[in-house]
Amino acid sequence: MPLIHVKLIENVVPPAKRQELIARITDAVVAVGGEGIRSHTWVLLEDVKSGDWGIAGKGFTSDDARALALGRSHVSS
Repeated sequence: MPLIHVKLIENVVPPAKRQELIARITDAVVAVGGEGIRSHTWVLLEDVKSGDWGIAGKGFTSDDARALALGRSHVSS
């Protein structure tokens, strides 16, 4: 039984997109393991508090993640 654990910065991925993420990750596992594994594939989305994530030695926030998704650079100093 595959368990895929995905960590996300809180308040960045809205509920509808979280469900899409779960479905697409499951589909990727099924593409490799076959349809029979679908009902045994678990996807766990875990939120990490904004600022408790770090990149390049600096805190990374929900605002930073949203800016990155819009094609902007890291905004925290």
